[in-house]
Amino acid sequence: MAAPRKLKVFQAQIGFYDTVVAASSQPAALRAWGMRQDLFASGHAKLAEDPQAIEAARAHPETPLKRAVGSNDAFALEAAHLPDVPAARGRRKVASPGTIKAPPNATPAVRATASKPKPKPKPKPKPDRGRLEAAEAKLQAVEADRREEETALARRLASLEEEMAQAKSRFTSTHRAAKAEAERALAAYRRAGGEA
Repeated sequence: MAAPRKLKVFQAQIGFYDTVVAASSQPAALRAWGMRQDLFASGHAKLAEDPQAIEAARAHPETPLKRAVGSNDAFALEAAHLPDVPAARGRRKVASPGTIKAPPNATPAVRATASKPKPKPKPKPKPDRGRLEAAEAKLQAVEADRREEETALARRLASLEEEMAQAKSRFTSTHRAAKAEAERALAAYRRAGGEA
């Protein structure tokens, strides 16, 4: 039979609660608390020293026990209550936006100036679109001219290609005829006894 694991008890303040957990190591304690941040490295967690806390944690290994921050309650699976929060004092009067309060020892002239609200800034006039619209119109005209030019060039290119095809066809037929005539003339020359 294996010997029981030696557990250490760690404590940390998490949110509104003081917590303790009995675990085999610091990483095991962080896992039990569900923490990714290393609370030990930042000084927010340490070995527990309170004997009652250690005893309670060892009774529930690897299970976090908690109590309200600052209370002397026993550590338990669920805290008995939330920590006491001091009651809020009366509401402070907040100056309205744009007003400045003068110090009590200020002169009457300073007090009169300070109590006046700052004037609202004048709204900016809308920018003039004239220059932008003129530039956009010029750009559209340049692009339209280019499209017309490309269309004209494409027509000229198609016409030149057709002219080239016709010229090639004429060359082929005239070349064939000229070659045939040259071959007939050569044959007649040889029949007449000439040497090529």
